[in-house]
Amino acid sequence: MIIRKLFKFENAHIVRGCSSIKCKQSLHGHSYKVELLFESNFLDKGQMVFDFGLMKQNMKALVESFDHAIALWNADDKEYVNDMKKHSARWVELPVSPSAEQFSRVIFVMIDNLLKLTTTVNGEKEVSLHSVIVHETETGYAQGFKEDAYSKNMGRIDLDKIIFSDAVINEWADSQLWEKIKKGAMFINPKEV
Repeated sequence: MIIRKLFKFENAHIVRGCSSIKCKQSLHGHSYKVELLFESNFLDKGQMVFDFGLMKQNMKALVESFDHAIALWNADDKEYVNDMKKHSARWVELPVSPSAEQFSRVIFVMIDNLLKLTTTVNGEKEVSLHSVIVHETETGYAQGFKEDAYSKNMGRIDLDKIIFSDAVINEWADSQLWEKIKKGAMFINPKEV
């Protein structure tokens, strides 16, 4: 069975190297919709794959890290990257260009790592992240699967090279969230949300 949770965020970026002149030369924004699709062949004690309420915690915090932020590619012009950091409190630096395709991969890696580190308490079994769909516009989206997220052909996504600004980190309930994920620390889902 597959379940889906939808999140939304507003984000600005430049996608260098793309065909569209506007897209590769000008800072612009989108109203993103992100779908996280989870799968399992089992149901928990509540007859669910995974309680949607559990997603309102750390998963929501990670996805919403991009909200009202600038997504920056660490290989972009250093002067541009530094200026954006100087003039925007909310930014996320990525090891890949912030296209919808790469957003689907980055978010997949982030959520997949968090899910692997989450200890469940309601009988959830073999829950895995099926895919991540990132809607950049009403008519266009990218859907990333595990083989895409971890593909070296599409650019390696190193967790240590995803950097969140202090303004983003300070909004998380747990300011050590990203450090814990990078170190492989376990998370325990509460019995009730």
